[in-house]
Amino acid sequence: MEYKTREYPMFSACGLNCGLCPRHHTDGTSKCPGCSGEGFSKVHPACGVLSCCQRRGLEYCCFCGEFPCKKYNGADLSDSFITHKNQLTDFEKVKNSGLSAYKTGLNEKIGILRYLLENYDDGRRKSFFCLAVNLMDLQTLKRIICDLSSRLKQEVPIKIKADGASRLFQETADKMNISLKLRKKVKDKVKV
Repeated sequence: MEYKTREYPMFSACGLNCGLCPRHHTDGTSKCPGCSGEGFSKVHPACGVLSCCQRRGLEYCCFCGEFPCKKYNGADLSDSFITHKNQLTDFEKVKNSGLSAYKTGLNEKIGILRYLLENYDDGRRKSFFCLAVNLMDLQTLKRIICDLSSRLKQEVPIKIKADGASRLFQETADKMNISLKLRKKVKDKVKV
């Protein structure tokens, strides 16, 4: 199915932060342009949520009178390439603070993620940084970036910078009781 290109593909119709997804920050053929961004149908030929939104003339599910519908049953219990953990709470932020304010905060987070990937990724930390930036609040992220900038100078080898950044994120996450691991879907056991 061809989808109408969305004005802001960094925040998906279903409430995922596409701009913080590892597939958005790759150079390979699996690069995702974000929710219904240019070329979206090539990497995601079918999306029931996006189809539903576009049929109803909506940009985001949270503006539907039937939200949350059955498509959201258990949606925040497991992850794909990106965490689904805050999917519903992020929609609450949109409803409470407005879409413009949410986009502003997400754009700041995307900028922080790009900075991390350019300066602290040794080729093995992309998913980790994507998850950390997605799950942590903006103030915490800004504090971590400030700490990193003062602790790890540019001339330090990338492996040391990556290890130091990962350690600082993990320590902060542990203090905040945030798990920095994607959650796999639990398969139902079939009784015989």
